[in-house]
Amino acid sequence: MAIFYVAILYAPTLILRLRPPDSFQSYMIRRFICAAISSVFSLIACSLILPIQWGKSHLFGVYGIRLDHIWQAIVFPLALTSLMYAGTLILKLLLLLDSGREDQENGRSLSFASIKNVVHEFIESISSMASNISAWRNYFVAPLTEELVFRACMIPLLLCGGFGTYKVVFFCPIFFSLAHLNHLLEYAQRSGSWLKALMTVGFQVGYTVIFGSYASFLFVRTGHLTAPLVAHIFCNYMGLPVIISRRTGMVTVASVAGLLGFIWLLFPLTSPHLYNAITDNCMCWHRYCSWS
Repeated sequence: MAIFYVAILYAPTLILRLRPPDSFQSYMIRRFICAAISSVFSLIACSLILPIQWGKSHLFGVYGIRLDHIWQAIVFPLALTSLMYAGTLILKLLLLLDSGREDQENGRSLSFASIKNVVHEFIESISSMASNISAWRNYFVAPLTEELVFRACMIPLLLCGGFGTYKVVFFCPIFFSLAHLNHLLEYAQRSGSWLKALMTVGFQVGYTVIFGSYASFLFVRTGHLTAPLVAHIFCNYMGLPVIISRRTGMVTVASVAGLLGFIWLLFPLTSPHLYNAITDNCMCWHRYCSWS
C-alpha cells in the first residue's frame, strides 16, 4: 500500500506516457486523482483481507469512518494537539499585542472599524486559501488520503495480523515516513546538493515518524478516523512548533508547560469511553476495547 501510494504519483508520465502538465495547478490535480485512486485501492484491498462478517459489520466503521461521537473526535484531539503548540500560540499572541500597541502609538485607537478590518482580512485570507491549490493539498487531500491509507487501512491489518498495540503504534509510522523518501530526488535537483537533500529528507522522515506514532495512537485509542485527521490538518497548518524565541522567555515556558500538559492529558483525553458507546464484544481491529 505504501509503495503503491507513492508509485501511482509517477504513473501518468512513466507508465501512461502522458505529457507533463502545463501548469502547477494541473500537475497537482493529476496528483490528487492518483492519491484518490490509491486510497480507494487500499480500502478495497483491506476489506478483502480483514475477517469482516458482511451483514454484521459496518464497513465504514472498520476504517473508523463514523458520525457518532463526532464532536469528541474533533474537540479533544484538537485541544490535545494544540498543547504542543503552546509556545507558537503565545508568540502569535505577543505579535498581535505588539501590532495593537503600534497602532496606539501611531494614533490609531481600537475601534469598530479596525475590528471590522481585521475580520474582513481574515475572511479574505480564508477565501484565497480556498482557491489555492497548495492549500487544498496541505489541508485536505494529503491529510485525508494519508490517514485513509496509513491509518484506516494499515492499522486494522496489523492489529488483526497479531501485532501488539504499541508495536503497531510505532511500527506503522515507518511506512508513513518511508513514503516521503520520494522527495529526495526533487530536493537534490532543487538545491543542487545531495547532502542538503539527505538532511532535509532525514529531518522530514524523523518528523513524520513522530507525528505518525501520535496519529496511530489516536486512531487505535479512539477507533475514530476523525481524531488523527483533525490533528494532521492542524499540524500541517501550524508547521513545526516554536520552542525558543529570542524576544522573550515566555515562549519557552509556554512550550514546556504545553508539553507537560500534553503528557498529563494524553491518556485521559483519548480514553476509548469518550469516543465509543460500547467497548466490549469488539473485532480484532478494535484494539481500544482492551486498551483502557
